[in-house]
Amino acid sequence: MKKYRIPSKLYMLLIFLFLYAPIAVFIVLSFNENNSATNIEGFTFKWYAEVFRDRILMDSLKNSLIIASLAALISTILGTVASIGMYNFKGAPRKLFQTLSNIPIINPEIVTGFSLMLFFTFLGNFAGFEMGFLTVLLAHIGFCTPYVILSVTPKLRQMDDHLYDAARDLGCNEIKAFFKVVLFELLPGIISGFLISFTYSLDDFVISYFTCGPKFQTMPIVIYNSMRRPRYPKISALSTMLFVVIITILIIVNIRDIKASKKNKN
Repeated sequence: MKKYRIPSKLYMLLIFLFLYAPIAVFIVLSFNENNSATNIEGFTFKWYAEVFRDRILMDSLKNSLIIASLAALISTILGTVASIGMYNFKGAPRKLFQTLSNIPIINPEIVTGFSLMLFFTFLGNFAGFEMGFLTVLLAHIGFCTPYVILSVTPKLRQMDDHLYDAARDLGCNEIKAFFKVVLFELLPGIISGFLISFTYSLDDFVISYFTCGPKFQTMPIVIYNSMRRPRYPKISALSTMLFVVIITILIIVNIRDIKASKKNKN
């Protein structure tokens, strides 16, 4: 097996280089003094300051964070309830509902975005509203909820079915038994579903582009529109800050999980 160690390590190095080389490029460009995506001249932090002075970027970031937080929260609640409801079905009905819940994940985003645009336009003609914050939020809840179901359902399968009955026998009513036993067992899947929903919502471009309307923009849409203007260093600086925040959160979560695993072993 030793003769395979060096090639396998080399393969992993090349794979990670392929995955993270583009990220390294925009990090380097965020410190480029020249307002160019190709010529590097000097080192500066001014683009990070310019990000906070750019009203369009800040408004779009605020919109994305609000949409992502609300969509993740609502889809986590809906997805958890849907997972429990589907788990209570048996046989063919359960498989049917699980298949239906996976369709938004498999369906191409451009098809989902275009169909939602037509649907909201149709409703807008009757209700008299324009596409904007509400339509983007509803669209994000729609495609985030299946990911929550996908995260919570395995935890339901791992849970002992007798835990709920045991809690009832020990004096808990239905509500207390659910929140103190069932919800606690599902918590890792719920947290994973929330984080996945938040990340997908914050990152989404295609569906947001079709449902945002003319007066509302999220950060990915502004980044796309900025490619036609000299904003490369600002976009790189903003992307670098978001990348650092996400990496920090992942490190904290992993450290917490490692400590929890060591505590359980002891």
